[in-house]
Amino acid sequence: MDTTKRLWWGLSALLMVTFAVMLWMGREIHQQAPPLPSKIVTQSGQVVFTKQELETGRQVWQSFGGQQIGSIWGHGALLAPDWSAEWLHREALAMLEGRAQAQYGASYGSLPADDQARLQAQLRPDIRINTYNGSEDTLVISDERARAIEVVSAHYDSVFSDDPASAHLRETYALRENPIPDAEHRRLMSGFFFWASWATVTERPDSEISYTHNFPHDPLVGNTPTSSSLMWSLFSVLLMIAGIALLVWHYAVSHGKETPLVPPKSDPSLSIAVTPSMRAVSKYFWLVMALFLVQILLGATTAHYQVEGQAAYGLPLAEYLPYTLTRTWHTQLAILWIATAWLGTGLYLAPAISGHEPKFQRFGVNFLFISLILIVVGSFAGQWMAVMNKLGLDRNFWFGHQGWEYTDIGRFWQIYLFIGLLLWLTLMGRALWPALKRRDEMSSIAGLLFLSVVAIGLLYAAGLMWREHSHISIITYWRFWIIHLWVEGFFEVFAVAVISFIFVKLGLVRGRTATNSVLFATIIFMAGGVLGLFHHLYFAGTTTAVIAVGSSISALEVVPLALIGWEAYETWQNGRATPWMQRYKWPIMCFLAVSFWNLVGAGLLGFLINTPIALYFMQGTNLTAAHGHTALFGVYGMLGIGLMLYCLRGLKPNLVWREGLLRSGFWALNIGLALMTVLTLLPLGVLQLEASINDGYWYARSAEFMGRPIIDMLVWMRTPGDVIFACGALLIGLFVASLWLSPGRRREPVGDRLGNEA
Repeated sequence: MDTTKRLWWGLSALLMVTFAVMLWMGREIHQQAPPLPSKIVTQSGQVVFTKQELETGRQVWQSFGGQQIGSIWGHGALLAPDWSAEWLHREALAMLEGRAQAQYGASYGSLPADDQARLQAQLRPDIRINTYNGSEDTLVISDERARAIEVVSAHYDSVFSDDPASAHLRETYALRENPIPDAEHRRLMSGFFFWASWATVTERPDSEISYTHNFPHDPLVGNTPTSSSLMWSLFSVLLMIAGIALLVWHYAVSHGKETPLVPPKSDPSLSIAVTPSMRAVSKYFWLVMALFLVQILLGATTAHYQVEGQAAYGLPLAEYLPYTLTRTWHTQLAILWIATAWLGTGLYLAPAISGHEPKFQRFGVNFLFISLILIVVGSFAGQWMAVMNKLGLDRNFWFGHQGWEYTDIGRFWQIYLFIGLLLWLTLMGRALWPALKRRDEMSSIAGLLFLSVVAIGLLYAAGLMWREHSHISIITYWRFWIIHLWVEGFFEVFAVAVISFIFVKLGLVRGRTATNSVLFATIIFMAGGVLGLFHHLYFAGTTTAVIAVGSSISALEVVPLALIGWEAYETWQNGRATPWMQRYKWPIMCFLAVSFWNLVGAGLLGFLINTPIALYFMQGTNLTAAHGHTALFGVYGMLGIGLMLYCLRGLKPNLVWREGLLRSGFWALNIGLALMTVLTLLPLGVLQLEASINDGYWYARSAEFMGRPIIDMLVWMRTPGDVIFACGALLIGLFVASLWLSPGRRREPVGDRLGNEA
């Protein structure tokens, strides 16, 4: 059996084993999730909330933004509190206040430290004990706790109404006035907040650890890091070091054995005949730039809400476009424009790889493009109606705002998008089929490309696996099948296969060498990438097994990045291999940027927050935002731009590119991203980390902390980076537009394709 076949068998076995473990762990999560009782009653028999009321309360929370305004269990937006953490702390203070009045006849805050410590010691076992009766499906709470619920509920009733007493908090949280007009809806949402906080402090049966592994950190109620979090964090570091050592050893003994390939004297890509469907892909790249520019505008607005919570330079913007919507659309557009760039690249390259243009392929490309526009416009309109209280709870799940970060669009639009991805899969498959049937040096790369296309198309079905009232732990599990596996997993395989094809087609790498390198890289990446999903679920109501598997395996995600410098060097060498490669300078530069941000964003900043003990204090802080921005745009965004530029070079081969626009745009994007990370996200995240360790997670996300002058200063310091970044995007957009609107000088004819240009 040759090397290629062994690698294919290894990849197949790896995927079967890891996905089997994924499904088995999902079953465990389903069985061990925090119970949602049929009713919550007091010891005196008063019904506080029913299950239906708790579910309706969650619907209310989702309908006005859900995870896009504050967070639950650390998942969600950075502005506004983590509602589960804040509720827990406020409820504990309310109970301590009641006990202080009863025992000392004074307020809790006025007591000396030793008396406060005595009351805290009394409270912890009472608030942590599990009083859920499984046989009756009932949660019994003390009358004292019911009174505390009333106190905290009154606070949230004020915050989410138009009560002038809480106007300053609404501004700090970037909430528009009277975001939830119905008083009963506010009461029911408070019930959901209570249940979410109850799960964070209540110990699992026969355990001293809460359902969320004592997250969030709050020493007041005994929520401190668990021993398993520390132990598995140490083990993950050890496993990462071992993995890096093995990978370095493999490269040392196997790399550079072949004789260097002599590049061709002319550009082999010029022999690719541009088909009608390939020309039709042009409009995808127009859409990419339009979505990218709108996303940046919404991102700037979202960031500005941290300073003026309800306005933009004095304009009452929140009344028409509140923070919830700007952040929703900003995060969704990030995925949409990057995905559109990659979908367009696939549709362009599939006929190029196979040399085959299937019947009605152009019609399919155009139909998919129209569908993408309908999905964006329709889903965004539904979300605006939901947040502005114009849709109603009954229709919100299907057509409005689901409230789950990155998977916010209504179920109808999710189904439509899934159908669109199946159409893309069909278009790719029928165009690649001749290449898949051939037995040449490119067949394995085509096969791996098609495998990634199948996975991208089918894995989005994970977004359809939950229903409106599914348990939040189960929703979180399936949601990260999309966020992690779809975006961070098989899109990576797709990208590696596409880049390898490009270098093989350009005559810079041997097909067999590229095939084995791609297969080996895919195995290494998937070894940590699939089960690494569980590092997102440490504190989502899951078991200790999730921490063990997630921390150990996610450490392997960093292993391939250990040799990222060599990858960057090879890319740079390929870019300088022959004079005609100057035609591909800027796609190559984008690939170099991908290597850099892979190391910094995905590697260094990713591992910074990956271990359980680190994420325990950092989840939902600006340190996670630093990783998110540098990894999502730095890696996937720059890769999308690079692939787009390669396709545009093929679509417009005879034009002299406006190097000034590309050079300025490229460096502005990268410098702007670096500045916003270094000047704002990292220092702000470090301050939050210190607050989380010293005082508790609730304080690191509180209005008191986020309203400090130094925080305002750090937010304003983001402006230079944002402006430079936006200028870079605008310059890239101008370059793309110039290819059609102002093409300028032409090169000498490069073949019969000149007559085919749009």
